[in-house]
Amino acid sequence: MTLPSADPATPAATPDPTSDPSAATPGAPGTSGTPRGIRALGPVGLVLAGGISVQFGGALAVTLMPRVGALGVVALRLAVAAIVLMVICRPKLRGHSRVDWGTVAVFGITMAAMNGLFYQSVARIPLGPAVTLEVLGPLILSVVASRRAVNLVWAGLALGGVFLLGGGGFSTLDPAGVAFALSAGAMWAAYIVFSARTGRRFPQADGLALAMVVAAVAFLPLGLVESGDRLLNPTTIALGSAVAILSSVLPYTLELLALRRMPASTFAVLMSLEPAVASIAGFLVLSQTLSVTEGLAIGLVIAASMGAVRTQVGRGRAKNVPEAPSPGV
Repeated sequence: MTLPSADPATPAATPDPTSDPSAATPGAPGTSGTPRGIRALGPVGLVLAGGISVQFGGALAVTLMPRVGALGVVALRLAVAAIVLMVICRPKLRGHSRVDWGTVAVFGITMAAMNGLFYQSVARIPLGPAVTLEVLGPLILSVVASRRAVNLVWAGLALGGVFLLGGGGFSTLDPAGVAFALSAGAMWAAYIVFSARTGRRFPQADGLALAMVVAAVAFLPLGLVESGDRLLNPTTIALGSAVAILSSVLPYTLELLALRRMPASTFAVLMSLEPAVASIAGFLVLSQTLSVTEGLAIGLVIAASMGAVRTQVGRGRAKNVPEAPSPGV
């Protein structure tokens, strides 16, 4: 399978902003500086790579929670990610409008809320069901943001897989854990929207770095209240740093780059792969096994995601957009 050219410097490869309110605009600032190896993945490859990274990071975070608690893990993750991104990106602090700073602030608060709510969830229910519930947020966004009827089909198919992955119901799960996961899903939908807006207003990953600082500053007091000086343990810092790289630095950067070249509705449907990746990560890291039903559910969400990809390709061809080969998905 081939996708439209992944080169962000090619205006023709950029989604039409009139087709989706959250789509990237042509010539988004700084995209031409994206490393060639990253560009070669294409927008879909960026999303998939980010999903794998964040779910294995989440599984590692579960193993860290007995040391510092859920809030402590989030505080470490955000703080380390903010430091790493600021060192790498060295974003300019001047030359931005009040609207730019407002967008970054909301993006940062959204990230802090999304992480905090999700980690409260996985502290109470297994990783697979937690992600399954959380992904309902992006799925609902895909229905609301989409202006093509076919995306409703893909969203419905993915939604069926999501519930099948949860065993057809969630009545046996801790109610608080379910509520936290659903709330995290709402924040995830908001994250998609504000990640796209931030990517259009700031070059490279500068906006992401600044938003991560906002998230870290907002959440650090909560982590200190829960964990105190346990956050300063060298082993804890090392594990927290690994979680930050896997769960924040890599996936958020990849997703921000993808959202510059992909409609938010398509991105949201691709997020339905997250329960499948989470289940695999849970099996490999946390020894959580997969049933036949869960395997079927994984097939459904993969089918929905591939359908979304084909819709994106067909849309580009219908508008006579030049295509170039990219790695198969």
